[in-house]
This record gives sequence, structure tokens and C-alpha cells, in this order.
Amino acid sequence: MQPALPQPGLNTQNTERPPLIRGMGLGSAVLLNILDMIGVGPFVTIPLIVGAMGGPQAMLGWIFGALFAVCDGLVIAELGAAMPQAGGSYNFLKEIYGPNKLGRMLSFLFVWQVSFSAPLSIASGCLGLSSYAGYFYKPLSQSLASHDFHLALPLIGSLQATAVITRGTPVAILAVVLAVVLLYRRIPDIAWFSRLLAIGVFGSLAWIIFTGLTHFNRQMAFDLPANAFHLTPEFFTGLGAAMLVASYDYWGYYNICFLSEEVRQPEKNVPRAVLISIAVVAVLYLTMNASVLGVVPWRELSSTAQSPTRYYVMSVMMERVYGAWAGYAITALIVWTAFASVFSLLLGYSRVPYAAALDGNYFKAFGRVHEKLRFPHISLLALGGLAIAFCFLRLADVIAALAVIRILLQFLLQSVGVIVLRIRQPKRKRPFRMWLYPLPAILASLGFLYMLFSRPNFAREVRYAVVLVVVGVAIYLLRSARRREWPFAPAPVSN
Repeated sequence: MQPALPQPGLNTQNTERPPLIRGMGLGSAVLLNILDMIGVGPFVTIPLIVGAMGGPQAMLGWIFGALFAVCDGLVIAELGAAMPQAGGSYNFLKEIYGPNKLGRMLSFLFVWQVSFSAPLSIASGCLGLSSYAGYFYKPLSQSLASHDFHLALPLIGSLQATAVITRGTPVAILAVVLAVVLLYRRIPDIAWFSRLLAIGVFGSLAWIIFTGLTHFNRQMAFDLPANAFHLTPEFFTGLGAAMLVASYDYWGYYNICFLSEEVRQPEKNVPRAVLISIAVVAVLYLTMNASVLGVVPWRELSSTAQSPTRYYVMSVMMERVYGAWAGYAITALIVWTAFASVFSLLLGYSRVPYAAALDGNYFKAFGRVHEKLRFPHISLLALGGLAIAFCFLRLADVIAALAVIRILLQFLLQSVGVIVLRIRQPKRKRPFRMWLYPLPAILASLGFLYMLFSRPNFAREVRYAVVLVVVGVAIYLLRSARRREWPFAPAPVSN
């Protein structure tokens, strides 16, 4: 497929396609963000976080994860209010670092990584969904075939990946297909459907929290090991691993920025949706995890971290309290919740390649809008297809690779970029200005760096990100040389 060949910086957004529909108000924007944030992650990752920290002090991972989500949310809120166009981070990076300079390459690299990280994120939700469905039918976790891939690269090292086919793989693929089918419609219809999905999301969380609080055992919840808060290297390594997983569960508060062009009064509603969704989800996560630690012994949770049982620990908890019927009921609600997240992820990310294609900075086909339904259907179908392919990877590998790629090629660039933009364009209109500037941006950057490098075996995932960057830069430079764009653009003629 050949890329489009417009003039550098040309935006055909208003001339080559029908406009998108501004059909979402604040309520719908908040709901879509929450649906994106609350997927299957918090229901399956609590054993991982407890195992990483070695006790109930694992709540520190959730607390620090929430604090860094707020800091980064303030970054996103300022940028989203100042640049409310479809594509979100694509536009942020382009404007911050110069639309005809470094910003053009960085925005291309962002879309390039989204082409992989977005389907990885969608696939992680679908794999988690199929794993949780294993409570209904245990053989779903049974592996039918697997193959390890190894690729040795000079200077970088060895890349490793494992392809797996389980009895649950068709369930994960079916979830992607169903999400694509439901999203193949006008945005007002999607906003209505998001409200329906939200019923199951809040219902599952409310029931788990109610059960935990009404059966809370304080002694069990605070059964701290003797060395719980000894500030050893192992403590900080465990905290970094716990924060990375918790941050993965919080991610999604930026999703509404990808849909800004379809939000009413985006300069007001986008920052409100970001901050409200973070506050709501943080309260829900912290309450839910604290209540679970008061019902299920942390040693039991830790022992399931590397076993299939961790995928439906909430179902086991509800079965233990109310009986078998409750285990099946909460499993159904959590599967519903996981699908709601997949639905929201696919909706938001399908707008990113679309925005770049309109700007002449990605493949032309992604900029096509359905003539009747008025949404970027090619972008939706392409990301859905890649998500199906990634459903053949292991869930743990998908989450790790996704987190590192996002930190390096999105979050860090934005956290630094909001300060750069303040310096370069101090008089730019900013409908929302982050509180306590520049402290949130600095803390967010430091937090992401800590999560990236403090984990055991962090180098393995970093290699994937490095390869992605190298290949993306090479493709960009080849295109820009042929199209005479930055850094190969002709020098301006002096008078």
C-alpha cells in the first residue's frame, strides 16, 4: 500500500470528506472514558500486584498509580482543551514539536506505534475476557499449540515472542468481531450503546465492593509481613512492577481526546471528562482492592499469580461468600465489563490513523469516512483485523510490550511536551491550564521513567520499543526524502 502524497503540512480535513458528528456531551464522554479504563485488568491483575510486593502493602502500587494518573491526566487535560481535534496525541506531538519540523516525525511515530499498541491493547482485553470466561468452562485455558520465536539483532539483542492457540482463542477473536460490528454505525447510536454497557461495568464493581466491605476482615487485610516496608532494592523493584500493572489498569483517561472532533464543546468537556473519569475510577479501584484483601488472604492471592486461577479470582471470592450461583453471575458481569472496554478502545483508537491520514502523514485509505454513517470505517476495520492477529499472543507478553511502547512513544513525549509548548507558545489559548504547573508534568515524567526501568527484566520489553522506533524512523525518512519533507525540505529562499 502506498502512502498519500499531499503537500507537506496540507490538511484535507475540510475538503475531502464529510464532517464527523459532534454527538457526545459530557456524560457520554465520561462514560466512554470509564468504559475504556475499567476493562478486565483490575479483576485479573490484583494477584500480580500482590505477588510483586509480597503482601497487602501492594495497595501502594494502586495509590501511586492513581497519583501518577492524576498528574498525567492534568497534562492530557491541558493539551486536549487546547487542541480538540480528532487524533488526540497525534495532534499534540505535531503542534508541540513543530508541524513541519521534528513534530511531523514524532507524530508519524506515534501513529506508527498506535498501529501496533492499539491492537495490542484491544487484544489484551479480549484475551482477558476469554480467560475469565474459563470460569464457566475450565478447558478454555487449555493450550492446543504454541511456538516460541527468537530473533537475534545486532546491538539490540534477542527478541522473543510466543504464539499460543488455546480453546479460548476463538472467544477472544469473536469479541473483536462483535465490537467491530457494533461500532459500524453513527456516533449518536454508539453513545447510547455505551450507556447500556456501563450498567454491567458499574454493576460488577458495586457488587464486588459491597461484598468486600460487608465481609471485611480487618486482621486479614492488614496481615503485613515483617519486612513489608523495609526500603530494600527488592521493595523498590516490586513497587515498580506493581505500579506498572496498576498504571496499565488506569490507562484510558486520554481516550476521549481521540474523539474530540465528535464531542460538543470539547474545550470544556474534554478536560472535564479526563479528570472526572480518573477520580471515579481511582475511588472504585482502591475501594475494590482493599475490600478484596479483606476477604481473600493475600498469600492465597500471591500463590495464584502465575496460575490460570488468577484470571477469575473475583469469581472464586463471590462463590466463597454466596455460593456457586454468585461465582457464575459475577463472571458474566466481568466478561461484560471486559467487552465494554474493548468496545471503547476500538472506537477511540480508530480515530488516530484517520487524523494522520487526513494530514498526509499516514496511509491515505485510513482517512476515508463512510458516506452514510460518517465514521472512519477503514481505520476501524484495520485495527480490528490486527487485534485478531494479536489474540494469538500470551496475555502477559501483550501487557508488558504495550506498557513500554506507550511510555516511551506517548506519555513521556507529552509530559515533557506540555512544558515545551508553554515555553514556545506562552500566549496560546489554553481553555484549561494544569494545576500547580509544572509539577504534575515533572512528576508524571519521573513516574513513567521509574516504572519503565525499575522492573525486573525490563530490557526485554524495551528492545521491542527500540525496534519499533528504528523501523518507524527509517520508514519516515524514506518517505520524507521522496516527498521533500522535514528534514529533507528545501531551505527557504532568502530575498
